[in-house]
Amino acid sequence: MKPRIGVTVSRRSGWRVFPFMALAVWLAGGRALRWQAGHRAVDLDDVDGVVIGGGDDITPTLYGGELSVGVRLDPARDDLEQEVLRGAFDRGLPILGICRGAQMLNVVLGGTLHADAYAVHPSRKFNTVLPRKRVDVTRGTLLARTTRAICLNVNALHSQAVDDLGRGLRIAARDEGGMVQAVERMSDPFAVGVQWHPEYLVYRRAHRRLFRALVAAARARQSRASQMDAAEAMAAEPRG
Repeated sequence: MKPRIGVTVSRRSGWRVFPFMALAVWLAGGRALRWQAGHRAVDLDDVDGVVIGGGDDITPTLYGGELSVGVRLDPARDDLEQEVLRGAFDRGLPILGICRGAQMLNVVLGGTLHADAYAVHPSRKFNTVLPRKRVDVTRGTLLARTTRAICLNVNALHSQAVDDLGRGLRIAARDEGGMVQAVERMSDPFAVGVQWHPEYLVYRRAHRRLFRALVAAARARQSRASQMDAAEAMAAEPRG
């Protein structure tokens, strides 16, 4: 069976974003399930991996920030994704965080964000799905091994960015202004968060590899679970 990947999306834009996510997961050998607040009951025991998608700002009070006008918030989505991430940690599910998803990964692990990242960093601001921004990948990281690159051209649609790191995370990439562009867990299972949107860049091998790595980790977990089930079934058989 193809690994099943639960994908969280925005209630506002999920209808147009999810097809790109589903294609990226399918190209990697998996099957995507759409999760959004009020749309489908989330069953973490029915999936082998998780993608936390982009769109919507994270409520600042979740990381000690202050509310401001003009931001798009969705408290119901905040609640959903916190529940999904904590459940994924408990079950050892591999995780890919995309844009907001990278930020939520950091927040759930106790980190903080810059609510207005470009007010803090001198990075050039982009607002495009095209790969016009350069990021430098830290050598020796899971991201470097996964993408097989130390420099990536990426897109950018974000306003928030990681500030203080969450527990067990390290920085895997920055842009030319020093803004964090990727984080990752330093221990298994697979958990990588990228500030850009690789689902719009699947025509480039480095970005397809992010989804392939997620699906490969999900398939490995699926195989281990099947082996454990088989072992338990054999142990439960009556001995003659």
